Amino acid sequence: MTMLDSFRTDTRAWLEANCPHSMRTPLPDEERVWGGRNPSFAQPDSKLWFDCMVERGWTVPRWPREYGGGGLTPEEALILTEEMQSLNCRTPLFGFGISMLGPVLLQYGTIAQKAEHLPPIARGEIRWCQGYSEPGAGSDLASLQTRAEDCGDHYLVNGQKIWTSYANYADWIFCLVRTDTTTKQGGISFLLFDMQSPGVETRPIKLISGGSVFCETFFDNVQVPKRNLIGKVNGGWEIAKQLLQHERGMISRIGRAIGGTVPSVEIVARKYLGDADGRIADPVLRDAVAQHVMNDHAFELSLRRAGQESAVGAANGGTSSMFKYYGTEQNKRKFELILKCVGMNALGWEGEGFEPEELTVCRQWLRSKGNSIEGGTSEIQLNVIAKNVLGLPE
Repeated sequence: MTMLDSFRTDTRAWLEANCPHSMRTPLPDEERVWGGRNPSFAQPDSKLWFDCMVERGWTVPRWPREYGGGGLTPEEALILTEEMQSLNCRTPLFGFGISMLGPVLLQYGTIAQKAEHLPPIARGEIRWCQGYSEPGAGSDLASLQTRAEDCGDHYLVNGQKIWTSYANYADWIFCLVRTDTTTKQGGISFLLFDMQSPGVETRPIKLISGGSVFCETFFDNVQVPKRNLIGKVNGGWEIAKQLLQHERGMISRIGRAIGGTVPSVEIVARKYLGDADGRIADPVLRDAVAQHVMNDHAFELSLRRAGQESAVGAANGGTSSMFKYYGTEQNKRKFELILKCVGMNALGWEGEGFEPEELTVCRQWLRSKGNSIEGGTSEIQLNVIAKNVLGLPE
């Protein structure tokens, strides 16, 4: 037995012994654990499972142990994911600190900054939000105007951000600010600061899906200690681009979280359009579902291959854009298919006469439209791929 075989056996045994059976069920959005200063757990088993994974470092399995991680190799982390999937164990902790900020802090943060911020992220003690887009700086992010004035031992931040996901629940923000007005990309810095700082205000934005995960965020003379600058002054654009790769990688996996709530197309099709044997009766739709399932599987294999290439330093710089584009478009196609399968039953919004999952179908379909906008629109990703991957002329 190889060391990896032994690790798989031990991991499976540990998960079997420590993951409550209630945490091996589909995960409703309202039961996701985001952590933070005031964490919420929908049921006691959620807290039990969260605590077990935090103690083992498996909320961030590949982070170094000294920062609260599991210290796993890429191969071991993949095995952990596979074994969690085989048992349908829920993802114990979600957060932008894990998926976006943590990786760039590991790369660009000082030892003191890593020690201060990474362990609380791994333990789910601080919830983060992202301050990138502005009303006049979306796809052209480098046009951002939020200012950070040098005031000696601190910066004074003034400006506005838009589409700040979950800002009204966040404890801290990682934020792009302008520290030099004479140049575009070269005048941007990367700051961290507490959302409870005087002068910070958030206003939720109601979405077409009925939710309000996005916010407007305003900064009015917010004082930020200089120790919260990541990297160099005016060197934030490089960090911003690196973080966007992690964000696009996260978005490309939308709906693929372990124990997630995104329904399976084939299961929905069988339920609403299946014959007595559970076979999808409509041959055209059956073909469309089969093609979608094959595309999903091929995409998952491509994500794994890219992850292995990245682990050995052989990654293509354009993969995050390629995967972000394909993953979000694939997710939108998924909900188009689900709507076709559910038919009139998908029109439910609230009230009686519909099954609980039917009341979410239309909302999820509407929400999926935003996947190809957030993190860089599909059109922007295609431009990046054309330029940086295919080498086409501008």
